Amino acid sequence: MVLNYQKNVSLQPFNTFGIPVKAKKFIGAKSSDELIAVLNQNQEEPLLILGGGSNVLLTQDFDGLIVRMESKGIEIIHEDSQQAEVRVAAGENWHEFVMWCLKNDLGGVENLALIPGSVGAAPIQNIGAYGVELESVFDRCEAISLSTKQIEVFTKTDCEFGYRNSVFKNKLKGKYIISNVTFKLNKPPHRTKTSYKGLSEKLKGVSLDILSVAQAVMSIRSAKLPDPKKIGNSGSFFKNPVVSSQVFTALKKQYPEIPNHPAGSGKVKIPAAWLIDCLGFKGYRKNDAGVHRKQALVLVNYGNASGAEIFELAQTIQAEVQKTFDIGLEYEVNIL
Repeated sequence: MVLNYQKNVSLQPFNTFGIPVKAKKFIGAKSSDELIAVLNQNQEEPLLILGGGSNVLLTQDFDGLIVRMESKGIEIIHEDSQQAEVRVAAGENWHEFVMWCLKNDLGGVENLALIPGSVGAAPIQNIGAYGVELESVFDRCEAISLSTKQIEVFTKTDCEFGYRNSVFKNKLKGKYIISNVTFKLNKPPHRTKTSYKGLSEKLKGVSLDILSVAQAVMSIRSAKLPDPKKIGNSGSFFKNPVVSSQVFTALKKQYPEIPNHPAGSGKVKIPAAWLIDCLGFKGYRKNDAGVHRKQALVLVNYGNASGAEIFELAQTIQAEVQKTFDIGLEYEVNIL
C-alpha cells in the first residue's frame, strides 16, 4: 500500500481554534486498512490522531506524525420494527450524521445536533447536550490497538462512560484509535427528550418530533455559540463541575441564585458558565485570546492568538474559580 506523507504541514485548517502550529509529518487515513498500514510503518515516531479537530487546543508544533481520520460511510446493518443499528465510520462529521438520522426518521441523536467534531471522537468524550448523552444511543465501537494493530470491539460496558468521560480518556488513553461506531436508533413513534430547561422553553407550543427538537437545539446553539469558521473556538472549554450535596448547600447559602442540576447519588452539577460569568470573564479579551461575549464556557481566538495564550487564559479562569468558589474546573478540551 502506497502511503503519501506530507512534511511540515500547517494544522491551522485542521483545528477549530485555527492555531497555525505545524506537524513534522501528516497523513489522512481513509480506511482501517490504511490506518493499520500507517501504524505499522511508524513504530517509534510520536503519534497524534485528529478527527474534526474540535476538541483540542494545540499549543506547540508537533514533532511527530499527525494522522487525520478521513474514513466515510453510514449504513444500516440491522433493523426491526422499533430500532435500527447504524454503523458509522470514524471520519464522518458528527452533525452531518445527525442530519442523516433526521432524514431517515431515526431518533435519539436530535438533541446532539450541531456539536462539532467527528463520529470517532464522540465516544471518547461521551458528548452530550440538552439532557442527552451519546451513551444513550451507543451500542458498540471498533477500535484499533496501537500495540497489536488489531481491531477490537468495545461494548457500552467496556467503554465505562461517565460525564464527558470514557475509558478512552482514562486507562486506555492513547492506546486505541476508534475506527467506527454502531448506534441503536429509534424508529417512529419517537420518544423525544425535551425537559432540559432552555429546550423545553424553546419548544412551548410546538408539535414535538425529532425534527422540531433538532431545529430548536440548533437555534439555541447558534444564538449562544460562535461559528468556528468565523471565530476560532472549540465549544465548551470546561466541564460543568459536579459537587456533593453538602458542598452545594454551603455554596447556596453564600450564593442563593446559584443554578444547579441533579447529578444522581447525592451529587449536584453546577454550570461552569455561571461561575465564570460571576467573576466577570464573559466577554473578556486579552490580545486575540478571549471569552465569548454570549457564552462564558467558550474560549475564542479572535484571529491571531497562539495556543499558549488561550491556555494561559484558561489557567487564569481555572485559578480564579478555585480561589473564589473552592471548585476545581476541569478542561473539556485536550491540551497538546
